[in-house]
Amino acid sequence: MKDTKLKVGDMAPEFTLLDQEGKIHSLKNYTGKKVLIYFYPKDDTPGCTTEACNFRDSNAAMMDMGLVILGVSKDSVKSHKKFAEKYDLNFPILSDESTEMIKSYDAWAPKKFMGREYLGVLRKSVLIDETGKISKIYEDVKAKDHRDEVINDVKN
Repeated sequence: MKDTKLKVGDMAPEFTLLDQEGKIHSLKNYTGKKVLIYFYPKDDTPGCTTEACNFRDSNAAMMDMGLVILGVSKDSVKSHKKFAEKYDLNFPILSDESTEMIKSYDAWAPKKFMGREYLGVLRKSVLIDETGKISKIYEDVKAKDHRDEVINDVKN
């Protein structure tokens, strides 16, 4: 069986998803910009909130560097809207209730919590260059430190 895992240098999978305002986003709309797609398990949970608020606080600086931030989880548009309003998030968070896009980025996998195993969204990010190619894949992201790691990578 062929290994279909995404690798650095691959073209990033195309997607079309709605954000918290119901606006459509597709990867092709961001050609010419660097894009960080960060996957997170659930709106308004401690780690996910920390990560989102860190990106919010640095979004202007990241945009100045030519970087677009897109958050993705399987929560609904309605849930995303509530989360974005509660924490004044200033970037799109995309809803993938079908998990089709999440799976295409290898961010859907078995997880364990309190001895129970289940399938869920991994805390993972993918940095995409201006041409749509994957330039870095961040596995096992630490919510608190991830923003600084991304800024450092984009600068260098």
